[in-house]
Amino acid sequence: MVALLILPNAENCSLSEIDIAISCTPTQKTAFRLMAIKTLIFGIDYQKVAELYNITRRTLARWIARFNEDGIDGLLDKSKSGRPPKIATSLSNKLISVIEEPKQVNETHWTGKKFHGYLKQNFIDDIAYSTVIRWLHKQGYCLKVPRSWPDKQDEVKRKEYIEKINTYLQKKNIELWYGDETGVDGDPRPRQRWALKGSKQTIARNGAHFRMSAMGIVCPRTGEFCALEFERSNTQTFQIFLDHANEELALSRKRNILILDNASWHKSKILDWGKFEVCYLPPYSPDLNPIERLWLLMKAEWFSDFIAHSTDELIDRFSLALCWLINRNNKNTATCTIKTKL
Repeated sequence: MVALLILPNAENCSLSEIDIAISCTPTQKTAFRLMAIKTLIFGIDYQKVAELYNITRRTLARWIARFNEDGIDGLLDKSKSGRPPKIATSLSNKLISVIEEPKQVNETHWTGKKFHGYLKQNFIDDIAYSTVIRWLHKQGYCLKVPRSWPDKQDEVKRKEYIEKINTYLQKKNIELWYGDETGVDGDPRPRQRWALKGSKQTIARNGAHFRMSAMGIVCPRTGEFCALEFERSNTQTFQIFLDHANEELALSRKRNILILDNASWHKSKILDWGKFEVCYLPPYSPDLNPIERLWLLMKAEWFSDFIAHSTDELIDRFSLALCWLINRNNKNTATCTIKTKL
């Protein structure tokens, strides 16, 4: 019993130092230990201190011994080694390679269950599915649905295009503009959402097939955006848009390069380009057009779960969405970063 009645050595630190340590400690456990030592230094009975902090006398004696030996540092939480990870670092490096290139093990892609089965069969027979999922998240992996991608891309033309864009960007008298058309429907675009397991989520649909289109251009450097709504896209409507853009936009630089895809109405010989010089994207390369990101963002913000009961209602909604893009020009610069590498 005598060993349990040791008292803290008050010469190890001052009360003000204990107060500072209490206010700075990141854990409640350490603060309790420091407050218990402070209470004992004030002369409070040993048994009452143990009862006050709901600890045993033996635990209190341990805290005092640590304080007497190392001062305040002795009461701080020490890092714990814990048990070794189920998937060792050496194995992790090998598994990451297999995830990136599943063809190494005759797989086309990985699901959580499939990868768990592969691990159990080849490396760790008692590993839990939850452990595998935690490991995947820790390595930075998550579930993604791949986008369909055209297989007709010409890599030579794409490389030549990127080199041309890099040349344009190095010249201060050239401004790059990116143009494209998009369409919106009156029926909503269902989006992923959190819901209770087993519940059925439904979205209203009227089947009226209202649809509107818009032509737009954006300047990635300034974020300036311009657009007009049309019922359909053709040479006539595109010329109307070009005239509007030439009047509306502040084309301050000597040369203004308008980059477009290869739609037939973009290549009509009767078009009057005004202050723009046209440059065409490589075939099947929407990823090289930054305005595509603006269209995706607009549809996600304004047309998820939206249902129009008339063409006028759809036009009103579309107009608000396009105005939103016009007014967010400071953010458009970040959204429309130009791709300069393949």
